[in-house]
Amino acid sequence: MSEKLPGRQIEISWPDLGITVTADLDDRNPALAEALWESLPYQSLQGHALIAGEHLYHVAPIPTLLHTPHTTRIPDRRDAPDGTVFCSGLQHLGIKYGTLTEPMPATPVGRIREADMPALREAGAAIWDAVYSTKKQILAEVRRAGEPGGHRIPMLHATNTAASHLIADIVAETERIWLAPPAELDDLHQGIIPSQAGNFGTVLPTLLFVNGETRPLGYAAYGGLVRAAVQGMPMDSLVHMTRLLVGVPAEFLGYCGLEKLWAFTQRFLDVLDRLDRDDFYAVTSQMALYINCLGGWNLQLYPWDTGDHLRRQDATVGA
Repeated sequence: MSEKLPGRQIEISWPDLGITVTADLDDRNPALAEALWESLPYQSLQGHALIAGEHLYHVAPIPTLLHTPHTTRIPDRRDAPDGTVFCSGLQHLGIKYGTLTEPMPATPVGRIREADMPALREAGAAIWDAVYSTKKQILAEVRRAGEPGGHRIPMLHATNTAASHLIADIVAETERIWLAPPAELDDLHQGIIPSQAGNFGTVLPTLLFVNGETRPLGYAAYGGLVRAAVQGMPMDSLVHMTRLLVGVPAEFLGYCGLEKLWAFTQRFLDVLDRLDRDDFYAVTSQMALYINCLGGWNLQLYPWDTGDHLRRQDATVGA
């Protein structure tokens, strides 16, 4: 049985929808709840699960979510009560508001109050419509209950001069695109592709490949490198794995239009051999947040309703 953390209530608001809900943080994952609490307030582009069911999530500007250990893990989030709030190692704050289909383990930090569940479901329906079809950009604001809102992107620090300058530039770019679509992704989704990527004038395949490469680069490659650094992987192994994991997808994404990402990656690889563990952690954490932000915008901008004529067919028993 979880217990509420005294005085730890948060409000999650979607001003564009005129909806605010309150969640009580609890003691199931105190380190994750503390990381969330200390990050507040913040704003983020609100997303919606696309294949897993009735689930909201957004990128949270909390670098430590990538590696903060959990105490309690729900083996299958489908079984969690509606209104459960999760913090994820993918740097997400998620909220289950209805039926889920994906049997995924998850780390809960609290729950939306029962009185707010109708409003949460109303928000879920509106956000699904925005992500899937209308492309309206809905922002979420997460704040301590009863306190003002706000927004900030954390900036980590490095002692190496080149790494420090790189981090400052990554943070500036992350700030620029956090609440407004990146120009290069906006152009790409309007068919403006300077490299001419996309056979015979097509655009959709390029959009699909950009989405498919950006997500694992942030979630798996950079998220994994951050966790490996925190968990003590030797520096020579970290350097080797970095060169194996990040260069090729970033170069490809640069060809597709994400030139800033490729430029940041080249600068990182140039200074990589001169970084100590703390500086390595700072750069990879900042890159993870930036790339996960790009991934969130990919999911918002992608024309999912292009395939609206395709609908899942339920298998017939005994067929």
